[in-house]
Formats: sequence, C-alpha cells, structure tokens
Amino acid sequence: MVAVLEIVSFLEAEGHAAAAAAVRAKYASAKGLGIETRLVQSYAPMKDPYGSANMPIYQTATFAQESASEFGAYDYTRSGNPTRSALEKAVAEAEGCARCLAFSTGMAALAAVTRLAKSGDQILLSDDSYGGTYRLLDKVCASMGISTKYVAMDGPEGPARLGAAMTSKTSLVMVESPTNPMQRVCDLRGLAAVCKEHGALLEVDNTLMSPLLQKPLELGADVVVHSATKFICGHSDTMAGVVCVNDPTLGDRLYFSQNAEGTGLAPLDAWLALRGLKTMALRVEKAQANAAILADWLSSHPKVTNVFYATRDDHPDHALHATQATGGGCVVSFVTGDQALSKHVVTATTLFHITVSFGSVHSLISCPCDMSHASIPAEVRASRDFPEDIVRVCVGIEDPSDLVADLEQAFASYEAGKEYS
Repeated sequence: MVAVLEIVSFLEAEGHAAAAAAVRAKYASAKGLGIETRLVQSYAPMKDPYGSANMPIYQTATFAQESASEFGAYDYTRSGNPTRSALEKAVAEAEGCARCLAFSTGMAALAAVTRLAKSGDQILLSDDSYGGTYRLLDKVCASMGISTKYVAMDGPEGPARLGAAMTSKTSLVMVESPTNPMQRVCDLRGLAAVCKEHGALLEVDNTLMSPLLQKPLELGADVVVHSATKFICGHSDTMAGVVCVNDPTLGDRLYFSQNAEGTGLAPLDAWLALRGLKTMALRVEKAQANAAILADWLSSHPKVTNVFYATRDDHPDHALHATQATGGGCVVSFVTGDQALSKHVVTATTLFHITVSFGSVHSLISCPCDMSHASIPAEVRASRDFPEDIVRVCVGIEDPSDLVADLEQAFASYEAGKEYS
C-alpha cells in the first residue's frame, strides 16, 4: 500500500489528478481489490438456494408474498426485480456511486432525469449533444412547458458561458464530455461549481467514457447517465440505460418516475448487461488501444483533413481531458472535406458495420449527420460548426491492422467525380 501512495503522490505532483484518482480508487475498497476483480466477482443481492455461480434470471412478473400483511423485498417486476438489483449494484460499484437505477434504454434514463425539472423550468443543454437528447428536450420537454437553451460548454471558457446563461428558472444542466462525435471536452469541475452556485443540478452523460475512464460524480456532478447498450453491455445484443447518483433524495425522485412510468429494465436485459459488465474492463482497454492506433493512422492519411480524439496531443483540450479522465474511449471521428468521399469510405468498408451506437466488440462506422444526429436540423448543425462530412468510427476489439487495412482500401477505391449510391 505504501508503494501505491507513492505513485499517487507522484501523479498528483506532476499534475495528473485524474490518473492519481484512478489509482487511489482502485485500491480504496476494503479488500484492496481492483475494479476489474470486483466486476468479475460481483454477486447477487441475496443468496441463491442452489448456489448458482451466476446471477439467475428472475423472469417473473410477480412475486408471491408470505401473508396478506407481510411483504418481501419484491412484489412486481415493474417496481423491482432481483436480476435488475444485481445489475444496479454492480454498476454502482463501477461508477462509485451510492445508488444506481437501471432503465429500459439510455433514452428512458435521460427522460427520467428530465423529470427532475418541472413546467416553467429551463434546462441548459450543451450545444454539441447527441441527437436523441436534442429531440427529447426540443419536442417532449417543450410540450411539458420546460424550455431548453443550448450553450457552448466545452473548453476552458465553458463554465463562464454557462454562468452567463443561467437564470432563476434554470434547474438542470445536461452535458457530455467528451461530446459525441466531435470530442469536445467540458470542464466538469468548473461546470459543477457554476451549477452549485446557482442551485441547479448537473447531469453528465458519461457513456463515451464508460464507468471506468471518468467519474463525473467525483468531479462534482449530481447525476450520471450511461446508455448501458454501449460499453456496459458491449455486444450489441440488448438495450439498457442507467442513472447513477449519490444523493438519496435524488435517487428516490428518479425511482418514483421509473416506477410510475414503467421504464425499469426487464430481467433478461438486466442479465445480459450484467454478463457484459464482467468483461467491460478488458473490452474498454482493447477498444481504446485500437482507437488510438486508428486515430494516429487517420491523422497521417492525405485524404483526411482533421481527426477528433480527446487524448491526441493535437486536440485543443487534451490537457483538460487528462485532468478528469484516464483514457480516450473507442470513438474516433474524422473529416475529409468532401461529403462524397466520406460517404464512400463508410459504404466501402467491409469489417465495419454501418450503424449507430458504439462500445461494442464490433467496429462500427457511420455518417452522423445521416444517422445519430439526423434529428438535429442541418441549419442547427451548421450553426454549431458540426461538419456535414464527418465520419464516426466506433472501434471494437478486432485486430487493429485489419481495421486499418479495411479503411485504406475504402479510401483507395474512391474515384472523384464518380456517382456513388
């Protein structure tokens, strides 16, 4: 343990606060077990009578009670289920939070967070956010009398811009860092300080980083959301979302919405997510190592004009990112200056699945303006400097040399002026 403390002290002295926190957290549990071990060893919240080595799937709608007046821990799966509870406990362990709630999708999780605002309130959303979040606030929340203002919260000036946008009606601030797919970095500590000064809640969508690479609650956030479909599940075979909090009152309010609206995660999906969680550390490590290789290769390609990846030295806020995260994740974006070329590269790859999402064992590729961010109007994208020719590569765990070769042949097969479908 002394050696660990020496490492922490060295990292802090060198200005690597996030790395120091990661080392400290790894050895902070009572047994001194690393998070990788704790995720694999995660256990059911109650003893299984048959000694199952894995959490069983409690595929039931109801739970029989002992009597008409004495009830057990569970009564109806909409309100709670042992398999879902096991997942929530394991994610809470990974995120380092007091309470986790598992939802049917990531959007259901985000929708529950917006229930923390009421009619007449204002939500401030980072102006570079996922298209689904934009749609939720712009259409659904607006119909409930909740207004939304979009603020550029990235970079060192982000907290000041947020402070200037705050009003007495602002109750909730929602942000991603890094953003998807532009990889813009927000000063989460600074944003949290501004929110506390004005009495607003700060929600951070931490999906791009996974629970392993960034801990927004430790940086001052009030609520953390993950689309568990991504890194947590990790196999593109189920959908889920989680909300993580430390404040008991917030947890109760979020649970009330979940139970009232019936958005809790189903037992089978919870079991699949729990299975994925056990290998998350390995998958995140491999995927982000591959992503760094592809980012370096793309940056040297003559047909690529810019690469977006938060840990690269040429990223304008890579130093800020290093103070709050311990890696870059698996998403790499690039632009070519030519929409036709970008679309051809996406179509011509053979190993990359053309689809939305990320954090899977498979590598994925897409043109965000036509897929994940299509719900944001083109004129709005333009006002936010969102390139129409941007390509998002969501890197999996394959051999990186195969991925590079596939992208190379896609670039090489492009003929300028030729019509491509």
